Amino acid sequence: MDLSDLYSEKILEIAGNQPMPGRLADPDATARKVSRVCGSTIEVDIRVADGVITGYGHDIQACALGQTSAAVVATNVVGTPAAEFRRVRDEMTAMLKADGPPPSGEKWADLRYLEPVREYRPRHTSTLLVFDAVCEALDKLESPKAPAAL
Repeated sequence: MDLSDLYSEKILEIAGNQPMPGRLADPDATARKVSRVCGSTIEVDIRVADGVITGYGHDIQACALGQTSAAVVATNVVGTPAAEFRRVRDEMTAMLKADGPPPSGEKWADLRYLEPVREYRPRHTSTLLVFDAVCEALDKLESPKAPAAL
């Protein structure tokens, strides 16, 4: 597979039509992740109530792969229990790094278009940035020093 094959029409469509949620004015937690390999960056804001993500915002500068995964997350993350989001992150990581299947759950179905990324290790980080950032923000809320938002 050629590197250009990674950027399928569907990937470019999702990335090109991604929601632009912007940043949240009063998030419960924020996290910033950077890919050292390609320079992609994402900063995410979340709100969480009773273990469910109730608000989401982001600012992203990334390649089409990072934009695609961020678009799928931005479209589907609100209303998702934190535990489910962590499972989706783990399934994405396994899909890319351990030949696992795409993440389960109908609302996450578009993540399957990122499956060819597994053949290009340097693109794993940018594809996973949004997942790692949201999970880092969740970790901040769950740490003993965090306010009790969960």
